[in-house]
Amino acid sequence: MKSPIPRTVLRTRRRALSSVALLMAAVASTLVPAAPSQAADTSVTVDFATAGGAPTYHASGMIYGMTPDGSLPQDHFFKDIKWHFMRAGGAQLNSGGYATSLADYQTRWNATLAQYKRTVALGGTFVLLPHDLWGADGTTNQGWPGDNGDWTQFDNFVTQLINDVKANNMTVEWDLWNEPDGAGFWKPSQAQYLQMWSRFYARVRTAFPGQLIVGPSTASQPNSSNTWWTAYLNYVKANNVAPDIYSWHDEPGDPATDVGRVNSVLSAAGLPRTRPYQINEYATPSMQSPGGGAWFVGRLERAGADGLRGNWASGTGLHDDEANLLTKNGTGQYLPLGEWFLYRYYGSQTGNIVNLVPGTNTDGLATKDNTAENAKILLGSNGNTGTVTVNLTGLNTTSVVENNQVRAVVQRVPYDNGAAVAGPETVSDTTLSVSNDAASVSIPWANAKDGYTVTLLPPSNTTISTVAVSENSSQCLDDTNLSTANGTQYQQYYCEGGYQQMLDLKPVSGRTNTYTVVNELSGECLDVSGASTADGAAVIQYTCNGGTNQQFTLDPVTALGNGKDYQLVAVHSGKCVDVSKVSTTAGALIHQWTCDPANVLSTKKNQVWRLSGKG
Repeated sequence: MKSPIPRTVLRTRRRALSSVALLMAAVASTLVPAAPSQAADTSVTVDFATAGGAPTYHASGMIYGMTPDGSLPQDHFFKDIKWHFMRAGGAQLNSGGYATSLADYQTRWNATLAQYKRTVALGGTFVLLPHDLWGADGTTNQGWPGDNGDWTQFDNFVTQLINDVKANNMTVEWDLWNEPDGAGFWKPSQAQYLQMWSRFYARVRTAFPGQLIVGPSTASQPNSSNTWWTAYLNYVKANNVAPDIYSWHDEPGDPATDVGRVNSVLSAAGLPRTRPYQINEYATPSMQSPGGGAWFVGRLERAGADGLRGNWASGTGLHDDEANLLTKNGTGQYLPLGEWFLYRYYGSQTGNIVNLVPGTNTDGLATKDNTAENAKILLGSNGNTGTVTVNLTGLNTTSVVENNQVRAVVQRVPYDNGAAVAGPETVSDTTLSVSNDAASVSIPWANAKDGYTVTLLPPSNTTISTVAVSENSSQCLDDTNLSTANGTQYQQYYCEGGYQQMLDLKPVSGRTNTYTVVNELSGECLDVSGASTADGAAVIQYTCNGGTNQQFTLDPVTALGNGKDYQLVAVHSGKCVDVSKVSTTAGALIHQWTCDPANVLSTKKNQVWRLSGKG
């Protein structure tokens, strides 16, 4: 089970349970982690005229979070968030690893290999954790490499591991040992650790001269007063065994502050930095929320450091749920938490990163994509609440201004006490006046655990992006099996948050409150098959052609009083998009049926759809 117990309490009992650059560095040193929940109105400024390179999604990684056989969660949960880093080594799958028995090592190795293969298939980089394969996962009891001056077992372990990596033609990053400054993962002296580091380093360099070595992956952050770190740096310089990538954990911590400090200690030690730092576990449980996640995204991007989200689960739960971005319902179906949607928005930010000047414990990431004609701002909180004013400057360098106006869509990414959510909720959708290439929008930030996004579009772009949730089943209108084929009949399915459930409502000229409905995954239109006017005709997807059987009027269901419920009425037939047989079963097919005025007031409501994108 996942534990909310603070890291300092769990340190000896758990596994690595835990976890733009130059453009934004000038303001990095002014922010430090805040005490929880302070209320202070603040502002951030987004300067679109100061642009850097394309996003590389520094924060989209995690430690563990896949099933031991590597098969789950499903691909789209990773692809939709631009995930590209995995750190694993079979922790907690049994009572030990190589130090216990070869059989225990094999159990952990089999999971490591399966998760490696899945990572490669998804286009990611795999960071190998040998200490877990040895058995030092914070939950077991075993000897340590070099105890009593005997390195025989450790040398045999390294031989086994290197041979297994070679036999499977693996390319990995070698994270030689996790948290060697903490007794949960390394109980002997630092001197014994440094001996181990040198032996292991030499073997990896010889066997895999082109593969990268990561370290020291400490629980503490590097700074000039951290004597463990200064001793480590002096040793690796003197012995020519410096890692390719310096790494540590921020649980808690601030990546932007830490990078400034590690730059100083490396310089003092006479060591160069040649690659991005790796903060390979970040965020305590209290910071794993949409607000906290977005704050870390902003700080990692500002620092130019790669980040892997911490994982506070234990046992087999460590190997699931995408490091607590997902949860499961009673049938075992994966459902996204609010923070997953935060990362999905992050993954949708394309074009160029622009300068975002943070506010009081408020930070994030801003981009502009002039080809796609959008600008996107992701905002998170490090404990602050209050009204946040987002000042937009340099708008003349974007493609979103028309006739001195810009459309601004503000959405809240809800925390909802850590429960599954259907998606972001639209707070406002307004047209702003632009004066001197600037405008502003305000966000009423009531809960620090919520995240917010601001999407800027040309006013002529009146598309509404939403999901449609059946009020009968609480399931989403879904492109069945993530199909891109014409003729696929739609279904209702658990709200997974993927683009197969994202719908773009595009207004039909000359018709009030009438839209074509385009699926964001397939790019095809919602369509009544064969332009049929019969009850029971399948609602499918088909190449958009402007036909009236691809036009749907949103008829508000005012009786429910939330302003987000509608019947979707096909223009050509006057009939409603309907869940067949009033089913509450996942996979039930969608058809059209005569609109029933009583349906909206009944307990069934299989013709009523809640649109989260309608504000």
